[in-house]
Amino acid sequence: MSYSHILTLTDNAAVRVKEIMQTHKHARGIMVGIKKGGCAGLEYTIDLITEDMSTSEMDVIEKDGGRVFIAREAVLFLLGTEMDFEVTTFRAGFVFRNPNQISTCGCGESIAVTPASPDLLNKKR
Repeated sequence: MSYSHILTLTDNAAVRVKEIMQTHKHARGIMVGIKKGGCAGLEYTIDLITEDMSTSEMDVIEKDGGRVFIAREAVLFLLGTEMDFEVTTFRAGFVFRNPNQISTCGCGESIAVTPASPDLLNKKR
């Protein structure tokens, strides 16, 4: 099912996800998640989803040919997040604008996030 209120994609992010899918023969999309790590406590993860992976239990966001699956354990941490793709002088990569984020480390690679209420998620479904 598609739940665009969990995560929205900017045009740049959708284009980049579509490019990734076209580059890898068996790609069905990418999966966004969150794992423990870094000095602030959590890090965003991005993994390639291939044809042989089960995605029946994941929420999916689709835009302009780009497909992003949401890891189940990350849903409450990502609720309301905008995913963008930026290219700067020093880096290119996905950027997350997350209203649940309460802090970040100095290098910007790890975050602290307060999960949204499950009640809020159920109201939007």
